[in-house]
Amino acid sequence: MSASVLSAVGAVVLGYLLGSIPTGVLLARRHGVDLRRVGSGNIGATNVARALGKRMGVIVLVLDALKGLAAVGIASALGEPDPVRAGVGMAAVLGHLFPIWLRLHGGKGVATSVGVLLGLVPAAGAAAAIAYLIVYATTRTSSRGSLAASAAALLAAPFVARSWPGVVLPAALFCTILVTHRDNVRRLLRGEEGRV
Repeated sequence: MSASVLSAVGAVVLGYLLGSIPTGVLLARRHGVDLRRVGSGNIGATNVARALGKRMGVIVLVLDALKGLAAVGIASALGEPDPVRAGVGMAAVLGHLFPIWLRLHGGKGVATSVGVLLGLVPAAGAAAAIAYLIVYATTRTSSRGSLAASAAALLAAPFVARSWPGVVLPAALFCTILVTHRDNVRRLLRGEEGRV
C-alpha cells in the first residue's frame, strides 16, 4: 500500500474520530445531566439548549461545527486532494452520527456538516449557516433551520465549488440530513414540530 493511500486512510479515520467526540454529552455530564435521558434524547445542540439553556446549546453548536472544520483542516494541512478532504469531512459527519463511544447512537449531524462545508466549500458553508440562522430566528424551529441549511448548501455548491467533490459532498450531506430528520419532517407535515 502506497504512502499516499495510507495517508488518506489515516486522515479519514482521524476525521471519524474527531466527529465522534460527543461534545454535548460531555458538557452535559459536567452539569450532572445525562443528555440521552432528557428531552429528545439527542446528543446535539438543540437538546442541550432544552436541557441546559441557550448558552450551552450555542457552545455545543460551535464545538460540533469545529469538529467538522478541524477534520477538513487537518486533511488540508496534510496536503490531501479535494476527494480525500471530502471523504474526511463525510467521515467526521458519520462519526457524529455513529460515535464509537456511544454505541453508534449520535446526533443528527447538522452543525458538523456546516463545519465540514466551511472547510471544503466555504461559500456553501456560509450559505448553510446563514440559512439556518434566518430560518431558525423566524420560526424558532431547529429542524426547519437544519433542512434550510442543507438545501442552501446544495443549491450554492455548483456555483462556488472549485472541484467536483465540492458539489458531491453537499448533495451527500443533504441526503444525510433528510434521513436524520425524517421524524422531524413527518411532524412538520402534521404541524406538530415543537419550537426551541
